[in-house]
Amino acid sequence: MAEEIVYKKFTEWLAEDIPFWDLTSELIPPDVSCEAVVIAKEEGVSACCEDVAPVLEKMGFKVMVLKKSGEEFKAGDQIMWIKGSMRKLLSIERLLLNILSQSFGVATLAKKFIEKARRLNPNVRIAATRKVKPGFQYFEKKAIAAVGGDTHRLNLSDMILIKENHLKYFNSVSKAVRKAKEVASFSGKIEVEVSSAKEAVEAAEAGADIVMLDNCTPDRVREAIEMLEQKGLRNRVLVEVSGGIKLENLEDYVKAGPDIISSGELTHSVRIIDISLEVTRVEK
Repeated sequence: MAEEIVYKKFTEWLAEDIPFWDLTSELIPPDVSCEAVVIAKEEGVSACCEDVAPVLEKMGFKVMVLKKSGEEFKAGDQIMWIKGSMRKLLSIERLLLNILSQSFGVATLAKKFIEKARRLNPNVRIAATRKVKPGFQYFEKKAIAAVGGDTHRLNLSDMILIKENHLKYFNSVSKAVRKAKEVASFSGKIEVEVSSAKEAVEAAEAGADIVMLDNCTPDRVREAIEMLEQKGLRNRVLVEVSGGIKLENLEDYVKAGPDIISSGELTHSVRIIDISLEVTRVEK
């Protein structure tokens, strides 16, 4: 099913780029075929090539993935080999590279986060958020997973996450959690976004599975965890921290002792990895 979903997305995006026909690529006769490679212009981490390859095959291309998801590459490395209609390949070239360069960027940054965090705490989880580009969630979340990151919520149906604006209706963390427990499935978790140690304790006492300390300093995170421990609640909840966490300050948050560190930085501000497609052989 995932293969069909990716194919649908690819063809929808392609229709935006080619609403009628490709004026340039159609200068090439339809019976001309070629071989080409996707080449890295800088170092990075591969992701989503295995998701894109079946789409290309469905469009009539032969494909070999040379750098699998999660695998590192250097400038000059070949990442994917493609053979097929030259006209068609040049029409989809930019879309293909856009998808892969963004996916590589997410995987590359996520791997840096994970490696830095786990040098201090091998058990801490680095998670993505839902701050993804509309329509691109599949690829960005898949890129996170490729390097061992946690995808967190894939969508709003995954779990109950009571955020600041939800709490404005309830005016109480415990009331919100109690309401959530009334409607939640036995298989679903309840997470509450809090901003203080007091609220973290209140959420845990009310039966939340996860407390998210949002936009808190490392010292406030440490204070909340210590208070949960003093109340005998630390083992009953997972502690997540989020908000303003970057590679530069990640170490301070890991040392504060949470179970999960989530960062929108992994998707909303990632720098793409520079790649290109090079035709290596033309068969007229």
